[in-house]
Amino acid sequence: MAEIINFSETAQPTDDALSDLHTLFQADLESVETTIETHMHSAAQLIPTISDHLIGAGGKRLRPLLTLSAARLAGYTGKHHITMAAAVEYMHTATLLHDDVVDDSDMRRGKPTARQIWGNPASVLVGDFLLGQAFRMMVSAESLQALDILSRAAAVIAEGEVMQLAAMNDAQITEDRYLQIIDAKTAALFAAAAEVGGVIGDASSAECAALTSYGRNLGIAFQLVDDALDYGSVGQVLGKNTGEDFREGKMTLPVILAYHRGDATARQFWQEVVAAPDTEAHEENFAHALKLMHDTNALQDTVARAAHYGEKAKDALGLFSESETRALLSRLVDFCIARAY
Repeated sequence: MAEIINFSETAQPTDDALSDLHTLFQADLESVETTIETHMHSAAQLIPTISDHLIGAGGKRLRPLLTLSAARLAGYTGKHHITMAAAVEYMHTATLLHDDVVDDSDMRRGKPTARQIWGNPASVLVGDFLLGQAFRMMVSAESLQALDILSRAAAVIAEGEVMQLAAMNDAQITEDRYLQIIDAKTAALFAAAAEVGGVIGDASSAECAALTSYGRNLGIAFQLVDDALDYGSVGQVLGKNTGEDFREGKMTLPVILAYHRGDATARQFWQEVVAAPDTEAHEENFAHALKLMHDTNALQDTVARAAHYGEKAKDALGLFSESETRALLSRLVDFCIARAY
């Protein structure tokens, strides 16, 4: 069994900002859940069944919380932020369904993926349904600008998925190229989720830009921590199996750093396991991968880069007046980074 590597000699404690955000927005989140359930209805019974398999599993509702928080920072008092938050969660769920098909993933949030249970065609089609419903909700919110932001984000996310697919088994991908991929694939929805909250609240252009910056940098930090967690976490904590990215031959930042910092022998190893992951030798190869990452400080530096983007996210909040919401969003950054410890 591969040894799990600790990123730091001393764990860094943090309070649970995410739970506090859930408490602060409890009433709004309950309305979001009702909206999500309402739009899940369909004459095709498989649609709500598959949708509920993922949406009903809970999840952090992090992206909808960004929309709700941004709307509050902007002083919004209407109801459209509920609709937009639900649309954001639908978009996120659709991308997860499509991701699992592209990646041939068998587990998601500690449960078998929809594609594992119902097959790839059903997962893709239900993902398409959720995207369609998301756009219906956006239209009902009566904000052309918000619709434009989220529709552009949907296109960018798809581009990011294609870029990741092209780089899937390329051990020589650069760090800059990888950051472009996760900026599109992951951070784009974080950024859009925050920006639309400001837009429907009639925030100034500078405030909307700050919210976009917060979301984008938080999204990049979140993904980098997620990358590191695949090589140094206890799988059941986040519902993600340790070594899942490695098993799929997925290029993430820890692998990229370890590859470029390694000697010729190490680079040969990475090229082989990325190009053709060996299921039978997975445990042995994974243990060796962890050693190479340890030798090159790849995991520690991945988390350090995440912390860098986290600081940029917190800096973006400086444009807003001090408030409980702003303080929680700042703490949320620390919470997301601290998952790595």
